[in-house]
Amino acid sequence: MAVPPGLPVVIVGGLHADARRAAVARLLADVPGSVVLHHDLSTAAAGTVIRTIRDATGVLDAGEAPLVNDCACCALREDLVPELERLRDAGSARLAVVELWDSVEPKAMAEVVTAGGLTVTGVITAVDPALVLPYLGNGDDLADAGLAAAATDQRTVADTFARQLEYAPVLAVADSPEADDEDHELLAQLHPTARRAPVGPGSPSDRADDGLTVPAPRRRPLSPLADAALAGFDVEAAAAAQHPACALLPAEADAHGVSTLVWHRRRPFHPERLYAALEDLTCAAARSRGRFWLADKPDTLFHWDAAGGALCVESAGPWLASLPDAAWEMVPPVRRAAAALDWHPEHGDRGQHLVFTSPGLDRDGLERLLESCLLTDAEYAAGPDAWQRLPHAFDTLLEV
Repeated sequence: MAVPPGLPVVIVGGLHADARRAAVARLLADVPGSVVLHHDLSTAAAGTVIRTIRDATGVLDAGEAPLVNDCACCALREDLVPELERLRDAGSARLAVVELWDSVEPKAMAEVVTAGGLTVTGVITAVDPALVLPYLGNGDDLADAGLAAAATDQRTVADTFARQLEYAPVLAVADSPEADDEDHELLAQLHPTARRAPVGPGSPSDRADDGLTVPAPRRRPLSPLADAALAGFDVEAAAAAQHPACALLPAEADAHGVSTLVWHRRRPFHPERLYAALEDLTCAAARSRGRFWLADKPDTLFHWDAAGGALCVESAGPWLASLPDAAWEMVPPVRRAAAALDWHPEHGDRGQHLVFTSPGLDRDGLERLLESCLLTDAEYAAGPDAWQRLPHAFDTLLEV
């Protein structure tokens, strides 16, 4: 596989620190001339972020990046691209591995690196399958776990881990003796489109690393992980795949005690009944996400994002059906295509598309609860003008 011109960059992240370090070590061993750039945000309380650059032999350089607006993650953003440019201009590195600190999310860093004019060839989240369910169920604040990236960081362990997992097109899967079939199945159902690469030794791919121009005595097949790190990455496509309006959500599945329920309806929710059911719906699955339609707010597409027993509901902009035709030209093509595939002659792209994934999922009970939150036949027949007079139960939640 040919390496792109300049300095290819692969981003490796994840809250599972041991798995992440193992994945990085594997890349260093597999790709001669690779270096790792890491910003340690654990020192932020002292006012600085520690930057290290190392290769397979050890640390090559270390320095400090001052905090920016009391934000360690902001310091990383300011320091990352200049350091990568310095490595590129020096010409000694052939692959830069950006190892993100525990709670840093790969989406933001991939966009920073790409905007800086560098080539991201891969984004990888490292996971220990045995830890997927415990982390998805951990509703603790990052700050309480010592993992906050800023004084204002209000994220939780569960929602941060979910975003890390679902954004990356490649998962580096640690060889965990504690993981069973249920753990591996949960990982597969949470991110079914991901390319899963083992972190352990061996496992060469079919493609030799000729494009790396490795000296003949050291030529060998790339491991699946190294192959994935160089496969290429589209930052715009990755962002679109996470947008509530056109997200690539998981499909129906049921295996090894793990189920994914895909619930899709063409009738709006009664705001008051849905609000009353939020706690039960949030706790019904280890992970749920998607988009939904409230009867009293017909123009707004709402995003549903739940993990760790906590739910985030927010506006994700307008339904396309609520926009004038002239405004469609301003909408990204991928959004228009997603709407066209799911278009209803009366309601356009409005609808419910929620996905629940969990071991031991009570599919029947969950479906009954969701159905009970929809408008009844009589309420539906009253029409949109009557719907907008229903209690605005979500107004307080949406103002938070």
